[in-house]
Amino acid sequence: MTDLETPQAGDDGAEDTDVVALLMRQHGDIRNLFDEVEASTGEERRDAFRRLVRLLAVHETAEEEVVHPFARRALPGGEQVVEDRLAEERAAKETLAALDDLDTDDPKFMPQLMKLRKDVQEHARAEERYEFTHIRRSTDATDLAAMAKAVKAAEAVAPTRPHPGVESGAANVALGPVAALMDRTKDAVRKAMGKDG
Repeated sequence: MTDLETPQAGDDGAEDTDVVALLMRQHGDIRNLFDEVEASTGEERRDAFRRLVRLLAVHETAEEEVVHPFARRALPGGEQVVEDRLAEERAAKETLAALDDLDTDDPKFMPQLMKLRKDVQEHARAEERYEFTHIRRSTDATDLAAMAKAVKAAEAVAPTRPHPGVESGAANVALGPVAALMDRTKDAVRKAMGKDG
């Protein structure tokens, strides 16, 4: 694996038939990408940050389309659980938007990145505690697999590493702005779940 590659959930060869395991692996990938952004400089940092933004966009969109609707319906107090997660996501998105306007070499970049990391990690812990454990408890294998398929569809829209033949990370990022990426991800997820966009 080169420095330009980021492992995708599923690269470990495990069958992705459990949405909770898949999302937990994405949380791990996100933590690793934060480490990579912090540890690198220059073009390497820019590339790692772009991949982090892409994975965050895909992960949050998949949760909004797959996890949250299920949690609202199936979990005790699900409506409030989801509202709390959405508030956390909004805070993270605001920090991300501020970061997006900065060059990774800007002195303001790292303090903002640390704020984003803290927000994202707190959000991930809350998801794992309030949504993921309950989903696993209250869902059968068929539903877990169907939700996992939808999350995999989201990942396919915005791969977190270059495709073979795409020699530079920058060329692979020419997928458009984050908002457009989130729209494409939503469409892919809805299609995978058998809903029309």
